[in-house]
Amino acid sequence: MASTRVVDKLGLPIISHTKPYKLQWLSEVGEIIVNKQVLINFFIGKYKDEVLCNVVPMEATHVLLGRPWQFDRNVFHDGFTHKISFDFHGHKVILKSLSPREVHEDQILMKKKRENEKEKSPKAYTSHFYT
Repeated sequence: MASTRVVDKLGLPIISHTKPYKLQWLSEVGEIIVNKQVLINFFIGKYKDEVLCNVVPMEATHVLLGRPWQFDRNVFHDGFTHKISFDFHGHKVILKSLSPREVHEDQILMKKKRENEKEKSPKAYTSHFYT
């Protein structure tokens, strides 16, 4: 899944979802209809990938890679170390989670950025769900 915020900020071209569906767990406002998709190109270090994501309003993250991505890449998640590993184009890729301190620092920076953006353009946030 990709957040509406990242899609808007990057000006990514939206594709109509071929099979729209309802989703409730991701939004505090109740049920939403997922009817848009976007092709996301991303890289983490030397790992580069392209994923077709459903577009949803979410604040937890910009891109959420779930079971379809995990299945397609034959991903192994080590529950003890929280490392994710898989082979991609013949190379072993290992993704490591941020530490709680890194997550906290990142959340503080994101909150400050949101507040600065909101002060500059309050109308730009009417279609998003922020707390």
